[in-house]
Amino acid sequence: MPKILIADDEDSMRTLVARAIAMDGHETVTAQDGAEALEILTREHGAFDLLLTDIQMPVMDGIALALSAARDFPDLTILLMTGFADQRERASNLNALVHDVVTKPFSVADIRTAVADALAVKKR
Repeated sequence: MPKILIADDEDSMRTLVARAIAMDGHETVTAQDGAEALEILTREHGAFDLLLTDIQMPVMDGIALALSAARDFPDLTILLMTGFADQRERASNLNALVHDVVTKPFSVADIRTAVADALAVKKR
């Protein structure tokens, strides 16, 4: 069962994404911001199959989190989420580190497909 870390500062988005992903049998752990997510990753020694993070968050944003996670846990697959075009543009410089960027708003089916695609790449 894949283990996925979800970082988003919006409670409703964290809950929606966690429930959607759990429908496919994935174990989920959630964090309110990038700093908390990095703390969880470090405590768990990177024992996650996927990091799914919003880009725009307080304390530590998703870009800083992705850079730190990729440096410390190079085998971790990273999937970003954003509702802002300028944030998506910032993420385009991270193609070597990030699997994809999912644009908000998205449907439950969209996020499930994006997660399944990211996990499928990891298995190769």
